[in-house]
Amino acid sequence: MKQTHTYQSIKLSENSFEKIDDTLVVEAPLQININGESYTVVMRTPGNDEELVRGLLYAEDICKKKNDLEVTIIKEEKDNSTIINVVIPPSKLGKGYMNKRTLLSVSSCGICGKKELEDLKVEGNPLQSRLKVSVEMVFTMFLKMNNLQILFKDTGGSHACAIFNSNQELLTVKEDIGRHNAVDKCIGDLLVRETLKNAAYMLVSGRVSYEIVSKAFFAKIPVIIAVSACSSLAVDFAKEFGICLIGFTRNQKMTIYSNPQYLSCD
Repeated sequence: MKQTHTYQSIKLSENSFEKIDDTLVVEAPLQININGESYTVVMRTPGNDEELVRGLLYAEDICKKKNDLEVTIIKEEKDNSTIINVVIPPSKLGKGYMNKRTLLSVSSCGICGKKELEDLKVEGNPLQSRLKVSVEMVFTMFLKMNNLQILFKDTGGSHACAIFNSNQELLTVKEDIGRHNAVDKCIGDLLVRETLKNAAYMLVSGRVSYEIVSKAFFAKIPVIIAVSACSSLAVDFAKEFGICLIGFTRNQKMTIYSNPQYLSCD
């Protein structure tokens, strides 16, 4: 399925007008059914839909194990809209299924569809890790991710997530119009390949909200590094869950918001 479309537009520059063909990132709906019943609609960029579904259901505490679900594409339209049915034995459905989403989940909002404020809570013990990463290596990892952001280079309109292991080796990188979709695709990819246990660093191209922190926590990833800002709730969650949260990582600068013991400044 196509991830970009070309649109004719008018570019204004120094009081001159020019007709141009502009490449834009595709945003299209993905309906996720669980056992034949509609669960949610996610606005995403087509591609890696199975990984997106697996990552989302993992983060929502609906299905944690690869072999407990079967993903089937049951309808694919020319306009990039897709319906996917996920079959999960009732005995394997996690408690997150009871907090079923009922609203549209748009590409820029991670909490759309939550039914109650209680659904925002995340429970568990703080992460414990002996990881150490140098400032230089942080920027090296970002450079690796940036070089692989093909969709962004074409459109300027997509986000990316990259996950590295403890040796700062790239495990996966995915792009999407939604920040949290890119995260779900990466986690889903590692779930499929059964390498999620090796994840140590999560890099994101945009800002960090509480939900991205919660996704990292569920995946037991102790370090999140963002190119942009972090929300107040993201910082609160990161402090509580033992996650090192770093924002504004660009131009050889960064801001450390929580658990700085993971960062070596030598």
